[in-house]
Amino acid sequence: MKLGFIGLGIMGAPMAGHLLAAGHDLFVHTRGEVPASLSAAVACANAKEVAQKAEIVFVMVPDTPDVQKVLFGENGVASGLSQGQIVVDMSSISPMETKAFARQINELGCDYLDAPVSGGEVGAKA
Repeated sequence: MKLGFIGLGIMGAPMAGHLLAAGHDLFVHTRGEVPASLSAAVACANAKEVAQKAEIVFVMVPDTPDVQKVLFGENGVASGLSQGQIVVDMSSISPMETKAFARQINELGCDYLDAPVSGGEVGAKA
Protein backbone atom coordinates (compact mmCIF):
# COMPACT_ATOMS: atom_id res chain seq x y z
CA MET A 1 0.00 0.00 0.00
CA LYS A 2 1.20 3.54 -0.71
CA LEU A 3 1.28 5.50 2.54
CA GLY A 4 2.26 9.08 3.25
CA PHE A 5 3.62 10.48 6.49
CA ILE A 6 3.87 14.20 7.14
CA GLY A 7 5.85 15.29 10.20
CA LEU A 8 8.61 13.08 11.53
CA GLY A 9 9.49 13.82 15.11
CA ILE A 10 10.19 11.86 18.24
CA MET A 11 6.96 9.87 17.83
CA GLY A 12 6.46 10.15 14.08
CA ALA A 13 9.73 8.59 12.93
CA PRO A 14 9.22 5.31 14.83
CA MET A 15 5.64 5.05 13.54
CA ALA A 16 6.84 5.64 9.99
CA GLY A 17 9.52 2.98 10.55
CA HIS A 18 6.85 0.44 11.47
CA LEU A 19 4.96 1.21 8.27
CA LEU A 20 8.13 0.60 6.25
CA ALA A 21 8.88 -2.60 8.14
CA ALA A 22 5.38 -3.83 7.30
CA GLY A 23 6.30 -3.59 3.61
CA HIS A 24 4.42 -0.44 2.63
CA ASP A 25 5.68 2.14 0.16
CA LEU A 26 6.24 5.25 2.24
CA PHE A 27 6.34 8.87 1.10
CA VAL A 28 7.46 11.37 3.75
CA HIS A 29 7.79 15.10 4.31
CA THR A 30 9.29 16.73 7.37
CA ARG A 31 10.85 20.07 8.28
CA GLY A 32 14.18 18.46 9.15
CA GLU A 33 16.13 15.67 7.55
CA VAL A 34 14.60 12.24 7.09
CA PRO A 35 16.24 9.93 9.65
CA ALA A 36 18.69 7.32 8.34
CA SER A 37 16.41 4.61 9.75
CA LEU A 38 13.85 5.65 7.09
CA SER A 39 16.25 5.52 4.14
CA ALA A 40 13.83 3.27 2.23
CA ALA A 41 11.17 5.99 2.35
CA VAL A 42 10.77 8.48 -0.50
CA ALA A 43 11.42 12.03 0.72
CA CYS A 44 8.98 14.53 -0.79
CA ALA A 45 9.45 18.28 -1.24
CA ASN A 46 6.18 19.19 0.48
CA ALA A 47 2.93 17.88 1.96
CA LYS A 48 1.11 18.23 -1.37
CA GLU A 49 3.53 15.81 -3.04
CA VAL A 50 3.00 13.26 -0.26
CA ALA A 51 -0.78 13.53 -0.66
CA GLN A 52 -0.52 13.11 -4.43
CA LYS A 53 1.49 9.87 -4.12
CA ALA A 54 -0.16 8.13 -1.15
CA GLU A 55 -3.48 6.36 -0.72
CA ILE A 56 -3.57 7.04 3.01
CA VAL A 57 -1.90 10.14 4.47
CA PHE A 58 -0.84 10.28 8.12
CA VAL A 59 -0.50 13.85 9.37
CA MET A 60 1.54 14.56 12.48
CA VAL A 61 1.99 18.31 12.36
CA PRO A 62 2.84 20.05 15.63
CA ASP A 63 0.82 23.03 16.80
CA THR A 64 3.12 25.70 15.36
CA PRO A 65 2.62 28.82 13.25
CA ASP A 66 3.38 26.64 10.19
CA VAL A 67 0.42 24.32 10.77
CA GLN A 68 -1.96 26.34 8.56
CA LYS A 69 0.58 26.35 5.73
CA VAL A 70 1.19 22.58 5.98
CA LEU A 71 -2.52 21.78 6.09
CA PHE A 72 -4.16 24.41 3.87
CA GLY A 73 -1.38 26.21 1.99
CA GLU A 74 -0.51 26.11 -1.69
CA ASN A 75 1.66 23.03 -1.15
CA GLY A 76 -0.30 21.73 1.81
CA VAL A 77 -1.96 18.38 2.40
CA ALA A 78 -5.42 19.43 1.22
CA SER A 79 -4.12 20.79 -2.09
CA GLY A 80 -2.70 17.38 -3.06
CA LEU A 81 -5.65 15.16 -2.21
CA SER A 82 -8.05 13.55 -4.63
CA GLN A 83 -11.41 11.92 -4.02
CA GLY A 84 -11.38 8.67 -2.07
CA GLN A 85 -8.15 9.14 -0.15
CA ILE A 86 -7.97 8.77 3.62
CA VAL A 87 -6.35 11.30 5.95
CA VAL A 88 -5.41 10.18 9.46
CA ASP A 89 -4.80 13.26 11.59
CA MET A 90 -2.43 12.30 14.39
CA SER A 91 -1.47 15.87 15.21
CA SER A 92 -2.25 17.85 18.30
CA ILE A 93 -3.67 20.90 16.58
CA SER A 94 -6.44 22.86 18.22
CA PRO A 95 -10.04 21.58 18.06
CA MET A 96 -11.05 24.52 15.83
CA GLU A 97 -8.28 23.75 13.33
CA THR A 98 -9.12 20.05 13.50
CA LYS A 99 -12.78 20.73 12.64
CA ALA A 100 -11.84 23.07 9.78
CA PHE A 101 -9.34 20.55 8.43
CA ALA A 102 -11.86 17.69 8.68
CA ARG A 103 -14.53 19.74 6.92
CA GLN A 104 -12.18 20.63 4.06
CA ILE A 105 -11.02 17.02 3.69
CA ASN A 106 -14.62 15.77 3.57
CA GLU A 107 -15.56 18.44 0.99
CA LEU A 108 -12.83 17.01 -1.27
CA GLY A 109 -14.51 13.60 -1.13
CA CYS A 110 -11.92 12.12 1.21
CA ASP A 111 -12.32 10.37 4.54
CA TYR A 112 -10.93 11.97 7.70
CA LEU A 113 -9.96 10.16 10.89
CA ASP A 114 -8.97 12.13 13.97
CA ALA A 115 -6.51 9.93 15.89
CA PRO A 116 -4.27 12.23 17.92
CA VAL A 117 -1.12 10.95 19.55
CA SER A 118 -1.18 11.62 23.25
CA GLY A 119 1.37 10.71 25.90
CA GLY A 120 3.39 8.66 23.45
CA GLU A 121 0.49 6.40 22.54
CA VAL A 122 -1.75 6.51 19.52
CA GLY A 123 -5.30 7.55 20.29
CA ALA A 124 -7.93 4.85 20.62
CA LYS A 125 -9.46 5.72 17.24
CA ALA A 126 -6.21 4.76 15.43
